[in-house]
Amino acid sequence: MAEEAVLGYLEKNDEISDSGEFASARGIDHNEIVNIIKSLHGFRLVDAQDIKRERWVLSDEGKSYAASGSPEVQLFSTIPPEGISREELQKKVDPSVYKIGLSQAMKNKWVEMGKQLVSRKVQHAEDRVKVLLLRIQDGKAIDQEDIDALKKRKLILPQSWKGYSVRKGPSYAPRRKKAATDLTREHLQRGDWKELEFKEYNFNAKGQPAEGGHLHPLLKVRNQFKMIFLQMGFEEMPTNNFVESSFWNFDALFQPQQHPARDSHDTFFLQAPSTTKELPEDYVERVKRVHESGGYGSRGYGYDWKREEANKNVLRTHTTAVSSRMLYLLAQKPFAPKKYFSIDRVFRNEAVDRTHLAEFHQIEGLVCDRGLTLGDLIGVLHDFFSRLGMSNLRFKPAYNPYTEPSMEIFSYHEGFKKWVEIGNSGMFRPEMLLPMGLPEDVRVIAWGLSLERPTMILYGIDNIRDLFGHKVDLALIKKNPICRLGVE
Repeated sequence: MAEEAVLGYLEKNDEISDSGEFASARGIDHNEIVNIIKSLHGFRLVDAQDIKRERWVLSDEGKSYAASGSPEVQLFSTIPPEGISREELQKKVDPSVYKIGLSQAMKNKWVEMGKQLVSRKVQHAEDRVKVLLLRIQDGKAIDQEDIDALKKRKLILPQSWKGYSVRKGPSYAPRRKKAATDLTREHLQRGDWKELEFKEYNFNAKGQPAEGGHLHPLLKVRNQFKMIFLQMGFEEMPTNNFVESSFWNFDALFQPQQHPARDSHDTFFLQAPSTTKELPEDYVERVKRVHESGGYGSRGYGYDWKREEANKNVLRTHTTAVSSRMLYLLAQKPFAPKKYFSIDRVFRNEAVDRTHLAEFHQIEGLVCDRGLTLGDLIGVLHDFFSRLGMSNLRFKPAYNPYTEPSMEIFSYHEGFKKWVEIGNSGMFRPEMLLPMGLPEDVRVIAWGLSLERPTMILYGIDNIRDLFGHKVDLALIKKNPICRLGVE
């Protein structure tokens, strides 16, 4: 209906000067007319020019006053000729009417406040505010001074009105033909393709965005770490077992069975299967002996080692459990130096906060060779972290059950302007290595760090739950930049 009205009018007239007046005269909603004009303009059937007008409309408070009268007149009408006490007046009108109305009525000098009564000063009060609001509601003009007064009381609001003036376009026709988008077999068979008008191709239009997979920031940083290890000649360890026995996770690392880390408050124990079925018995016996009574120059821990504790299955608390398996396998063959690394998920029964999760990723590297020293460890650490862009390192003595000596690794962070702990390191103890069957002169240096901390620093994330877990913003996954560790 709207389209026929516009095209039909232009067939006999040169111009629609105002789309608003045109719509009102024909009883058509102006928005419908506007949509039709835009569509016809797109197909060049008409040419349209914008019309913009500013007008005033009533606020919600203004509409209320236009219907019920201004507060000052409502209050004035409530005051009897003999006057009324302030308390009685407050009871008879709404609190907002009393507050605003009394102020405006006194300003207009309609009422006066006595010691006991509120009384009229005039016999009649004209509700000029209501009259002005009704004129604005009807679209009539009022003086600028009155507009300023109503605007000051927030009874009116500015509103932009947009319409169009319309003329015939270069492709004008009294009736729009539907443009065909495709040439079909039926068109060719019937021969009506000669009469068809085809829709023009818009070669500048953008197609649908290609939806593809996106790499998580953790995967990007993980791949960079992996490439650094491979460049240094390391071999990746298989880390596909999230479930590990307590033996490989704790006992093989010379970690005593009463250690706090083996408590259920720190470790996730499995209910099914709750225990492991296969362990190398001769190796288990040697581990038991070194725990109970020592050996290889150690006094041990001097307690009764229990096989049932070692058999318990856990979600691995560190990837060092994988390292212990790999070193044991290495000891079963003629010795050859090895450099191993792993990057995978580990689990801790920790309270979740902005810097801790119950699961995270651990990066671990180790070098196994004859005659290694603490100096070799420090040298490898400098080489490894310099490839990450961290050349200013410090080391602090620390304690680990399965490394001695042990060191915490710190790097100076230029952004934070302070030393930041970036990892832990040490040399595996003889009580761990010799029961495996490794030669006595073989030493293993190792270090580890989390994957999440460097990723959070690189991507400016201060809450680990924004990086990993169900609260991650998918926009971060789709739009995060590439990762280039050690590149300024």
